[in-house]
Amino acid sequence: MTQFRHPILLVLWLTVTAFPAYGGPPFVTDDPDPVDEGHYEVNIAAIGLAQKAGLTSPAPMIDANWGALPDTQIHAGFGVAYAEKAGAVHVGYGDTEFGVKYRFNHQDEDGWQPEVAFYPILNFPTGNAARGLGAGHPQLLLPIWVEKDWGDWSVYGGGGFSDNQHGEDRNNWFAGWVLLRKVSEHLQIGGEIYRQTSVAIGQPVNNAFNLGGTCDLSETGHILFSAGRGLSHAATEDRYSFYLGYRITL
Repeated sequence: MTQFRHPILLVLWLTVTAFPAYGGPPFVTDDPDPVDEGHYEVNIAAIGLAQKAGLTSPAPMIDANWGALPDTQIHAGFGVAYAEKAGAVHVGYGDTEFGVKYRFNHQDEDGWQPEVAFYPILNFPTGNAARGLGAGHPQLLLPIWVEKDWGDWSVYGGGGFSDNQHGEDRNNWFAGWVLLRKVSEHLQIGGEIYRQTSVAIGQPVNNAFNLGGTCDLSETGHILFSAGRGLSHAATEDRYSFYLGYRITL
């Protein structure tokens, strides 16, 4: 049985097993690396997106992952949602997310063969949609993620389909790419560019970028950070976005 050296991690893990993040912290785009078998990873973060209608943010948000089998990761995500709607501020429990990442191809370190994983995620509508704290209906994400590393450089990305058809919401496609460089033993920085087709009637395509990275404080503690904005329709859809989190790895 795994010994939990961080008391906070024990509390979070018990919460997950009793009871959500689309993307790979600190970016929207994910990578194909699952948590190693028998190990755990928990990201505790504040995430925000400022639009013309106000600031939407799950804060704090918890992203918990477990290496259940070789090349297989079990994921759960949940958090306290925050939304500014019609001049009022709403706070409450948001939507809940479960997923399974399965890596079916390993990269060839001496060649061009990449690492590849399939990562379906199901989002359950546990947040109050009327208050802007959730989608109000189930959502299914079906992405493929690919990665290749060369020395201190890493590039990963991919995309997929989101089953989001409900009322004015629409199915959509999303894609993104990240370039990272290890600049020191404890610091990795880079950026991403991503695109998502319209998610609802009257809402435009979202093209945006983020700059960020990770800083290792110890073998088990890591700071994750990113910030960016939209490349199209930024004034109304993506004035700025941010991610600031703490990762615990065991």
